[in-house]
Amino acid sequence: MKNYKREGSPLHVKSYAFAVRITKMFLHFTGNDWKLMAIYKQVLKSGTSVSANVHESEFAQSPSDFTAKLHIALKEANETMNWLNLLHDTDYLSDKEFDSMASDCNEIIAMLVSSINTTKKNNKKNDEYGIKGIELSCA
Repeated sequence: MKNYKREGSPLHVKSYAFAVRITKMFLHFTGNDWKLMAIYKQVLKSGTSVSANVHESEFAQSPSDFTAKLHIALKEANETMNWLNLLHDTDYLSDKEFDSMASDCNEIIAMLVSSINTTKKNNKKNDEYGIKGIELSCA
């Protein structure tokens, strides 16, 4: 993966690595079993969308757009947890597979919540002091 601006950003790196894992999981499932194709497509969509929105936030048009992109990523990560739980509870993911994927997803959720809270706090402080046009970072 080539990074443009956020080289080494844990959120960018982890969300991209998670998207790769979700894609590989999807390919594994669809290569062996088409029974739950609708669910497989949903977990692929939501799981890869996390990374896409994190990366979109990098070039947000405004602080509120930056926060909105991270909120979308958070919602997609939460949806992905739902699908992972469903696949686990229906025995399509083993305990070991689920624990690994859920751990990664929960770590990304925590990072997103922290980034959103930090950004909101910084924007509130900047508004109080009348500072505009502050560069944002989710590193």
